[in-house]
Amino acid sequence: MANSKAIKNRIRSVKSTKKITKAMELVAASKMKRAVSRALASRLYASYSWDLLTSLSARLDEITHPFFTERETGKTLILLITSNRGLCGAYNSQVIKKTLAMLSGSQTEDIELITIGKKGDNAMRRIGQNITASFLDLPDTPTLADVIPLSKLAVNEYKGGTYKHIYVAYTDFVSALTQKPHIRKLLPISKAEIKEMIESVGEEAKQAPITTNETPYTFDGDIATLIESLAEKLTRMQIYQMILESNASEQSARMIAMKNASEAAGEMIDDLTLAFNKARQAGITREISEISAGMASVS
Repeated sequence: MANSKAIKNRIRSVKSTKKITKAMELVAASKMKRAVSRALASRLYASYSWDLLTSLSARLDEITHPFFTERETGKTLILLITSNRGLCGAYNSQVIKKTLAMLSGSQTEDIELITIGKKGDNAMRRIGQNITASFLDLPDTPTLADVIPLSKLAVNEYKGGTYKHIYVAYTDFVSALTQKPHIRKLLPISKAEIKEMIESVGEEAKQAPITTNETPYTFDGDIATLIESLAEKLTRMQIYQMILESNASEQSARMIAMKNASEAAGEMIDDLTLAFNKARQAGITREISEISAGMASVS
């Protein structure tokens, strides 16, 4: 009976855990729906940005803006986007592993990081990587205003000549079941990379490809001033879009992880219930045998 009692306590514990994982699954599903909606909605801006930049790209040869100029000297900056919380499967480990692969193929002293999320920040600090800044307090549903301090820091350091390249390590949302870690080059922007930079953020663009109306634009005023404003806004938007993609991926990964945990708990409960019934039946059989033996000895 002692064994049956231990199994019964175990069943009670697993049922309690299942309630928690099921609740977390429902919360993650709700957050995922909002996060995916925000990520998809922002792609309309990318569409119009591409339309404008397509017209502008014909004049890039006239431009000497640092955003469009390759440099020979300077360090490399990586913006690493992870989550603040765990219980989201391999979401964090995959993008961290991809970042470590990039670090291992370069001189680490020439690479610095800006971390967004505690998981990536902790992982990089454990290996002693140079971290320029950490942004660990972004809300679950970030707005463009929340990204301004991050984008300003990266852009200003790049314009100041500290960095020759800026990359973003993030997780691209494909579907609720699939999230792909990527490292994308953010700056500098070459003429050939403008379209790729906009269309590459979000694999959903393959299902709803970005189209342009090919309307010719007339640019009045100083072209350098226009590029200065447009390039910074577009860069900020790209960072924001990648954070939205990562947020949607995080909630999707957490929902799937909690769903798997709930299913595993259900299977464990079934196995424990079967073991409990067998143990109880064995106990009953043993007691009947003992009673029968006692009666036989008396008679």
